[in-house]
Amino acid sequence: MSQTTQNERRDSSTPAGDPHPPHHVSGWKVLLVVLLLGAALGGLWYSGYKPRQAREQAAASAANEQQTDLPVVTAARARPAAPEAEILLPGNISATAEASIYARAPGYVRTRKVDIGDRVREHQLLAEIDTPELDQQVAQARASVAQARQQLAQTRAAVLQAEAQRDYAKLTSDRYAALVARGAVSRQEADQQLASFKTTDALVNAQQAVVAAAQETITQAQANLDRVTVLQDYQNVRAPMAGIVTARNIEVGYLISSNGGGLGASPASVSGANTLTGNEMFRIAQIGTVRIVASVPQTVAPSIAIGMPADVTVVEFPGRVFNGKVTRTTNVLDPASRTMQTQIDIPNRDGKLLPGMYAQVHFKYHRATPPPIVPGDAIMTGAAGPQVAVLLPPGAQGARRIHIVSVQIGRDYGAETEIIEGLTGQETVVVNPGDAVREGALVKAELRAAGRGGAEGRGGRGAPAGRGGRGPQSTNQPPGRGAAPGRGRAGQATGAETK
Repeated sequence: MSQTTQNERRDSSTPAGDPHPPHHVSGWKVLLVVLLLGAALGGLWYSGYKPRQAREQAAASAANEQQTDLPVVTAARARPAAPEAEILLPGNISATAEASIYARAPGYVRTRKVDIGDRVREHQLLAEIDTPELDQQVAQARASVAQARQQLAQTRAAVLQAEAQRDYAKLTSDRYAALVARGAVSRQEADQQLASFKTTDALVNAQQAVVAAAQETITQAQANLDRVTVLQDYQNVRAPMAGIVTARNIEVGYLISSNGGGLGASPASVSGANTLTGNEMFRIAQIGTVRIVASVPQTVAPSIAIGMPADVTVVEFPGRVFNGKVTRTTNVLDPASRTMQTQIDIPNRDGKLLPGMYAQVHFKYHRATPPPIVPGDAIMTGAAGPQVAVLLPPGAQGARRIHIVSVQIGRDYGAETEIIEGLTGQETVVVNPGDAVREGALVKAELRAAGRGGAEGRGGRGAPAGRGGRGPQSTNQPPGRGAAPGRGRAGQATGAETK
């Protein structure tokens, strides 16, 4: 019906008698065409956008899933150690000079003048020894000297007699020579007198040689007398230097053997067993200045200099510091321990420091190029030696790749450890690495607050299986390995403590 109405309207609007009515495009057709074109373009856009969106969503989902699955590790940044460093080394106090006193002459102890703890002067009499055999040797030597002198006097008299006979033979020979010239005597008689003169002259020379031999005999006898006289003087045992008597191993009546020691049980013996031992008679020590010989590790040895101050402490005097100085070093390292023997002298005017005491020597020194320092729990040990897991710069989604670096350990502070080779000090390392920490692995890192270095190590401590104990150490030696290699610190325990 609506179509009929439209036709009627079209017919009424067309002039009558016009065979070609005008062509007219309606607006709704145009709108329809535009809508169709827009729908086509929209379909084309949608067909391209939807797959791209799906791919982006899949990639984001995969990245998010990968980021969610990465293991998380604790990390810390390496940093340079402080240039001013300290080290605490153990040592034993000893006397500056100590001498064991032995007798030079054998015999029996007649008197004893000193005992342990006595202060003695140089050349002070310590004991007297009865030496009857030596006394007889001195008397015999004196008799030998007197006898040699008598023989020398007799030989000189024989020389005078021989000289007189030679002079007489000379005169007789000269007279016979004059008579031969006159023809008063035969030539043979003159030759006999000349031969007699030469014989007496040779006898004089022989007697003079005997005199020289007698003089040498006197010299020899006198030397022997001087020797036994000096030995006789050794029956008085004297102190070779001033000091304190720290040992006495004789009593009155003790037999002193030929090696200078007492034969008998030492009075200082705890057991009191009556065994024959060659003991020193006395021991004297000078403790006005005492000394300590400390083993300085290789990492510190270049910083030790003659005259360098050192503070010494002993547990018997808490809070008191004894000031000493480095007096000498060996200037070489022991190949076995990689340490240098260093002697420190400490004034001991009040005698508080006793030889044999255990002490600790505190050095302060400066390092021109301090090494990097990392947390102690960042060091891994295994068949390859000490290693550190270094985090490379972050990549996509903040993931960081691990690179395992072999290092050489320096000083151990307990909580932190110096690395003298393998790191530059700018790295970020993994702390307490687990099984997920391996070469090339991707991880997420969480930085922890930097700890304060310089804590003193207070001795080694036991460790569970797979981890070594951490004690103070001051050498550059690689840490020792436990029974089974594992992640963690190796057992390190030298005598040194560091700050």
